[in-house]
Amino acid sequence: MALTLNTAPFVRSSSIQANRVRIQYALSPVSVSFSRRRLLVIAAETDKNEVKSQAPDKAPASGGSSFNQLLGIKGAALETNKWKIRLQLTKPVTWPPLVWGVVCGAAASGNFHWNFEDVAKSITCMLMSGPFLTGYTQTINDWYDREIDAINEPYRPIPSGAISENEVMAQIWVLLLGGLGLAGLLDVWAGHDIPIVFYLALGGSLLSYIYSAPPLKLKQNGWIGNCALGASYISLPWWAGQALFGTLAPDIVVLTLLYSIAGFGIGIVNDFKSVEGDRALGLQSLPVAFGAETAKWICVGAIDITQLSVAGYLLGAGKPYYALALLALIAPQVFFQFKYFLKDPVKYDVKYQASAQPFLVLGLLVTALATSH
Repeated sequence: MALTLNTAPFVRSSSIQANRVRIQYALSPVSVSFSRRRLLVIAAETDKNEVKSQAPDKAPASGGSSFNQLLGIKGAALETNKWKIRLQLTKPVTWPPLVWGVVCGAAASGNFHWNFEDVAKSITCMLMSGPFLTGYTQTINDWYDREIDAINEPYRPIPSGAISENEVMAQIWVLLLGGLGLAGLLDVWAGHDIPIVFYLALGGSLLSYIYSAPPLKLKQNGWIGNCALGASYISLPWWAGQALFGTLAPDIVVLTLLYSIAGFGIGIVNDFKSVEGDRALGLQSLPVAFGAETAKWICVGAIDITQLSVAGYLLGAGKPYYALALLALIAPQVFFQFKYFLKDPVKYDVKYQASAQPFLVLGLLVTALATSH
């Protein structure tokens, strides 16, 4: 690390994680002595506690949040408890969209009833979609992203060495087999002649694998990878919830695939924080391929145009009140896009998602209720 001393009495240091901080260095007089070819510069030592310049995504997370650690998001505290580390790998913060997709599918089926059996079925389906199969997806993604994470987030469990390869492999298999087992149980419980929930779970698991793992590694291409991500997070859990309580109609399949384009846009939001590592390893995420400015407009366009198209579909299907409700939920998303995301997609990614995505998922439920069979 190089240190440059200027004649100015202070140096400005900027931190990614915090607002700019002005730190003044009080230097004692500098004495210079020459001895043959040697130059000796003696200065008073700066207080070690005075300067702590750390890039938040490249420094040990010693000052991180324990809550963030449990959710599996950036800013996490360092942890030595293996069970907490295992939970971190599954990224619980990513479970709610899948759980919500099951709710929307159950609502769209028109056959869900508020009794003990149906509630128990839906909770089991949520466990399958969220903790087990999404946990599997996130763990396997972290495993195959360990080289990228060593650049972008070296304090994460795998690149930091907090968990061994054998432990990661065991977790992947337990989550995968547990999720597939729950899928088979749900088919038996629902009395399906064709194990459609199991097939959906198996297909989603395969999609998760080829998304992260070579040689296909779909995420290497920003278009294909984010389309796969959108389908996984919106269409598959919806289909599982609807198949569990009813039948999958062709119009629902088309509509949810259309909604997956919005999921494609959401996937781009997460690409901005990984630009440095993606570029270093040759991954063509959209921010790398098109630049941040173009990519952020592709992102909001995919999210907004998709929902407007669904609103138009509902209006054409004779559901004007549902269409108006969906439009009302799109408006605040556009507001937060301009307030946060379009200003700085890296700095405000968490604020934007926390502010805007609740309205998107409510729109999913509005659509599910409108198309209830």
